[in-house]
Amino acid sequence: MSIDDLRAQYEAYPYPARDPADEAKRLITGSPSHLDEVNHYVFGGRLDHGRPLRVLVAGGGTGDGTIMIAQQMADAGNPGHVTYLDLSDASRAIAEARAGARGLTNVRFHRGSLLELEGMGPFDYIDCCGVIHHLDDPAAGLRSLAGALAPGGGIGLMVYAPLGRTGVYPLQAALRSMTEGLPPQEKVAVARRLIQALPPGNWLLNNPYITDHRQADANLYDLLLHSCDRPFTVTELAALGEQAGLAVAALVEPARYEPGTWVKDPRTLKRLEGLSWLERAAWAEQVSGAMTKHIAYFVRPGDAERAVCRPDDPQVIPVLRGLDGPAVARQLPAGGTLEAELTGVVVPLPLPRLAGPILARCDGRRTVAEIAADMQAAGVSAGPDQVMSQFQQMARLLTGVGMMHLRRR
Repeated sequence: MSIDDLRAQYEAYPYPARDPADEAKRLITGSPSHLDEVNHYVFGGRLDHGRPLRVLVAGGGTGDGTIMIAQQMADAGNPGHVTYLDLSDASRAIAEARAGARGLTNVRFHRGSLLELEGMGPFDYIDCCGVIHHLDDPAAGLRSLAGALAPGGGIGLMVYAPLGRTGVYPLQAALRSMTEGLPPQEKVAVARRLIQALPPGNWLLNNPYITDHRQADANLYDLLLHSCDRPFTVTELAALGEQAGLAVAALVEPARYEPGTWVKDPRTLKRLEGLSWLERAAWAEQVSGAMTKHIAYFVRPGDAERAVCRPDDPQVIPVLRGLDGPAVARQLPAGGTLEAELTGVVVPLPLPRLAGPILARCDGRRTVAEIAADMQAAGVSAGPDQVMSQFQQMARLLTGVGMMHLRRR
């Protein structure tokens, strides 16, 4: 795979397919690089928005990660900026139009390769979503990013995972033998015709976790016609980080990588005692069969202990994500249960008795200590220690499924 091949693909099919006019309707959010998530898993909740945050989006495509974090930085009043980097002029034009539609002035757009970062940076945070697995030498790519990382910074990475993409790679091979030398549009036409002719037992047709081939041509091309696509298991991803002098601070969402999410038999789970958290994550991947990608936050090994914000202090501030705390509190009975969906598995979240009053006061500004004081003033029968204990139970559940992040003042 050459750089020219890669550029030609994304000039023909900018990915993912986006319309700048849609920025008036919604902000696309996700992982990695949601600003609250980055603060939680890279900066230990200590991100100071009074100081400029320097961000690189390496392989920015049509702009999802760039627009998300740039908008969130602007909303937080952070005076920093985002550097967008991509090989494709067509993709960059869409990303620039999206930034313009939002009136964002904190993004600098550049054409180039993440393998050539000399003179750029250093960066406090680097987003590299869906790019490393498309390089001939992924280790060289991650080393290049690590070399541009400022002290105390981190990298948010997304790579494809092999087991949840069962059926993708045999069909890639079959199409490669049929489409060599064809222009991109003709490759797509051949692929769509083959998909219509596949037998019922084909692995891709029977994989409920892969749907890109049913979507826009850009999505189909990225899934089945890409010139270079190398997935990583959890173990391989951790080893890739080590080659770049980095350590995995977190895998997102954490509950996805917990064996108990997938297997409920206690005798089986007891046999996993003594494994490291990464070994447990690797086991969960092998058993689940549902992981199509991995989202990891990497930091330098010396920063790993303090990278993730823990619910260990009454001064932490809970920040809800995709969850309306007051609305949930109104409907949640004491000791009630929420549910979260993780790639086809419904995960029950049995919440402690005080979860409702705590959630009703989670506004992203108040600390747990302040929430406890407000509860006491409102006549809720619970002391600060009891509130803290039940908050910790709730926080472990909600951070595990991405419904809560933590920050520190």
